[in-house]
Amino acid sequence: MLVSDRPSGFDIAIPFVEHSGIRLLETHRDKVVTELSLAAHHMNSAGYAHGGAVMTLLDVTMAIAGRMVARDPGPEDTVMATIEMKTSFMQGARGRLLCTGACIHQTRALAFCEAEIRDESGALIARASGTFRFMSRRRSPSDG
Repeated sequence: MLVSDRPSGFDIAIPFVEHSGIRLLETHRDKVVTELSLAAHHMNSAGYAHGGAVMTLLDVTMAIAGRMVARDPGPEDTVMATIEMKTSFMQGARGRLLCTGACIHQTRALAFCEAEIRDESGALIARASGTFRFMSRRRSPSDG
């Protein structure tokens, strides 16, 4: 399981994700759930979540969903590189966002994923689909 004791819930350090405030809540082979509690720095000039914050939440959730179905090497050694992503925005968002994602198909090298964001009332905020490439994590000499 990828959920850890780190404040973000991720089992690896992802500085941008940690800075963004995204938290990993659940991981299953067929479903991943993340959350983002919006703060002032996430907002656009209209007072809603900036599209970049929304897309980052979708991207991270889909990448983790792809990582959950990695065949070889195992998920602990696999990172996902975004190849492409299509996002549809339904409405502006405020408050706490929940994102649910899943890998809908995989090949030896690629994962095809989908995710959606809903606000606390259950309203659909955005949906995305994306293609991710399985890659081995680069190890630094200090990793042993």
